[in-house]
Amino acid sequence: MPKGPQSQKRPADSNARAIMVARIAVGEIKETPEAVKSAAAELGSRGGKARAKVLSKGKRAEIAKKAAQSRWKKS
Repeated sequence: MPKGPQSQKRPADSNARAIMVARIAVGEIKETPEAVKSAAAELGSRGGKARAKVLSKGKRAEIAKKAAQSRWKKS
């Protein structure tokens, strides 16, 4: 089944989809996006920043060297 911009379920049939969009526009149906349930979404944009704070300077340098080697290896 197709999903909308916020991953809400939409009818697969184009006619039914058009009717649903019209009902939403008129106000017959109220559209509420579902809550995000993934752990990454709960952390939000803090993921990489929080990890960088926890890692030591040496460990960050080691990770950066490994990433650079990986990038240069591809080309």
